[in-house]
Amino acid sequence: MPRHKREPGLLPRPLAVLGALALAAGTAAVVRLLPADAAPPPRAPVARPPATTPASPAGRASAAFVAFVDTARQPTFDLPAQARRTGVRRYALGHLVAGGDGCSPKWSGLLDRDGAASPGRTGPADGDGAASPGRTEPVDGDGSASPGRTGLVDPDSVLAADRTGLVDSDGTLAADRTGLLDPGRNPVANRIGRLRALGGDAAPVFGGPAGPELAATCTKPGGLAAAYRRVVGAFDAAAVDFEVRDSADRAAVLRRARAIHAMQRERRLRVSFTLPLRRDGLAPGDAAMLRATREAGAEVETVNLLAPVEPRSTRGARLGLVAASVRAAAEQVARAHGLADPGQVWRRIALTPVLADEGDLSERDARTLTGYAARHGLAWLSLRGVTPKPDVSRILWATPP
Repeated sequence: MPRHKREPGLLPRPLAVLGALALAAGTAAVVRLLPADAAPPPRAPVARPPATTPASPAGRASAAFVAFVDTARQPTFDLPAQARRTGVRRYALGHLVAGGDGCSPKWSGLLDRDGAASPGRTGPADGDGAASPGRTEPVDGDGSASPGRTGLVDPDSVLAADRTGLVDSDGTLAADRTGLLDPGRNPVANRIGRLRALGGDAAPVFGGPAGPELAATCTKPGGLAAAYRRVVGAFDAAAVDFEVRDSADRAAVLRRARAIHAMQRERRLRVSFTLPLRRDGLAPGDAAMLRATREAGAEVETVNLLAPVEPRSTRGARLGLVAASVRAAAEQVARAHGLADPGQVWRRIALTPVLADEGDLSERDARTLTGYAARHGLAWLSLRGVTPKPDVSRILWATPP
């Protein structure tokens, strides 16, 4: 067919080109008129590999377990060895009280004349490190734990005088020979460095039931802050705890708050207060003390609640009673911290059940506690009083550091 000929029904080439251009321009105009949120044309679904680990719901991250150790009464407690054995990486070391001139911190602790731990303190341990059945430790009259009550017991924590030579003839610790009461020479505290090498840490605890807290006795200007600095500096502590028992002493409350404020201006220091929990929450004096501490410029990051657990023979939901008390305390803490959103208070709450008998906490109870802490996003769980049965301890220990 000649090149200038075309098949019937076909447009001349120039007209066909112009038509195509007009169609493209019209389509572009229509697209510009579509709403911005118009759905794109459907595409074939693209297969994606499943996520290896589903994201945890908010508030479901497990709270860490913090084990309390009485450093003077358990001088052979090996922090790194226990961390490897149990998986627990966080510890609280108590108790530091006033000694000497009232401004010199020391570890509190005395022994009986037979060299064993005094009644109400952690007793001998079985081979797996748990307290033997039938060894009980009564709770103090105010419902808090006596020193030496810990959720972890070292197998070598029995202080036999004939084995360790740590006991004087009058039954007291030979502090000037062993340095157990000296903040910088205590053998338990001096293992913190090796614990940190494993990714753990330990916080010194000021106060407690076995002696006056430094804030009550150190009245020299600048003396209290210097005493706290001595301990914090000796262990390069990132966190400290105060087991407060002097809330009614307004002068002591303000001295402690100002000293904490001074330290927090110098370095990043996390501070927690350990307070007894009552049926109706915190004692009014403790709630007022928290508010006064904040108003004096000190930041208390966490309030650790010492919560006595009713005996198993008690009728009703024993842990339900604890939960109701914690809820009441949480409202008080939120007000004391001036939180606009009360829901933010839960991450500022830690819970430390206090046991009077090893059977007071069952495996089911332990799972209930860990679930409660996870749901509310608590700062941590701990334990005081009598050491529970090994299987119960293992449930509590099995929380991330």
